[in-house]
Amino acid sequence: MKELDAKDRDILGILSKEARIPMKTLAARIGLSRSATTERVAMLEKSGVIRGYRADIGQMDKGLVSAFLMVTLTRTPSIGVLDQLARHAEIRRVSSVSGQLDLVVEIEVPSIDRLNTLRDLIASHPSVEDLTTLIVLRHDIERTG
Repeated sequence: MKELDAKDRDILGILSKEARIPMKTLAARIGLSRSATTERVAMLEKSGVIRGYRADIGQMDKGLVSAFLMVTLTRTPSIGVLDQLARHAEIRRVSSVSGQLDLVVEIEVPSIDRLNTLRDLIASHPSVEDLTTLIVLRHDIERTG
């Protein structure tokens, strides 16, 4: 691996803050052509300087992570699942719904780790056939009352 120059450091600085930036925009910001920028990024990836791109989701608004659990049950009604859900203060609302799903569970937890723990606990209940987790990224419209 060649030593990193100023342009490489500029690329890394921008990508560390904006991993999904379009290559054209990145190229314009560092003052290189799109092809030269693409080549540099490819070399940084190949050499292991850039090991990956990811979303690092931690605590969100108000220090809480909001999520929906979409639950399919083996049979309905399942009082045992509802009893289990009722034991956890982080569960804000449980709605029985029509269609392919049986329950929509709204959760607010202090961390992704707590969400995973709660999700695993619910998924392991014998009446739960399938569980999908949807993390809320933001609330675009929110009404009360």
